[in-house]
Amino acid sequence: MPYAAQHLVQPPSRDEVDQLAGTTVVEFGTPWCGHCQRAQPLIEGALKDRADIAHIKVEDGPGQRLGRTFGVKLWPTLVFLKDGKEVERLVRPQQAADVQQALQALAG
Repeated sequence: MPYAAQHLVQPPSRDEVDQLAGTTVVEFGTPWCGHCQRAQPLIEGALKDRADIAHIKVEDGPGQRLGRTFGVKLWPTLVFLKDGKEVERLVRPQQAADVQQALQALAG
């Protein structure tokens, strides 16, 4: 499941995220966030051909619990998981190299 362009209608629970097998990038943000919009080409470029990495795009904000369980404070925040455990975190990526470097942490 490579790059996901749309936010999930119903985000997974924290228990579901913790149970994920393999490598996953959970992206927290909103469709209207300027920082999120600017980061999309970087995220898409890094994930579009990566069928080995699941991308879960979660709309964050008031009343959205999943982001709070991860301590998300700024958007976009990308949490890189291996078998449900956080390996790396990237907040407001500015360059494609930032995302690539975080993806390399998943492989290591």
